[in-house]
Amino acid sequence: MIPIRSSRPDDVPALFAVWLAAVRSTHDFLSEEDIGFYADLVRDQYLPAAALMVAVDGDDRPVGFLGMTGSKIDTLFVDPAWHGRGIGRTLVARALEGGPELTVDVNEQNSAARAFYRRLGFREVGRSALDDSGRPFPLLHLALDGASQGNPTGA
Repeated sequence: MIPIRSSRPDDVPALFAVWLAAVRSTHDFLSEEDIGFYADLVRDQYLPAAALMVAVDGDDRPVGFLGMTGSKIDTLFVDPAWHGRGIGRTLVARALEGGPELTVDVNEQNSAARAFYRRLGFREVGRSALDDSGRPFPLLHLALDGASQGNPTGA
């Protein structure tokens, strides 16, 4: 079982390290300049302000996190060293505790994320040519009706 707790202000450096490692591992369509642009926003604005669900290791070090607004997953990142251990699935299952429906936007070029959400039962419901920052990285809008899709933990 992966422990999940709420984020704390002192988590920001570790959460940023998780974000950066995950982006470098899964977002090969971004240039270093693009990563720098998003890194400034994530480190300086998003992480300090967001209330996140944080997956931690046995020493309480963050290894993944999920942020939400209402029933929309805003962000889900897992340290690449921890990929394949059920952390993302566990975080999504915890998100479903707030209600049976979830939505998420995923970069169209991020095939690993698309496959992950598809395995959990998310389906495409729309597409945007630009990301939330107005940059040319198309987003797929996905939705999960947890009531009809079953349990993303596989239980």
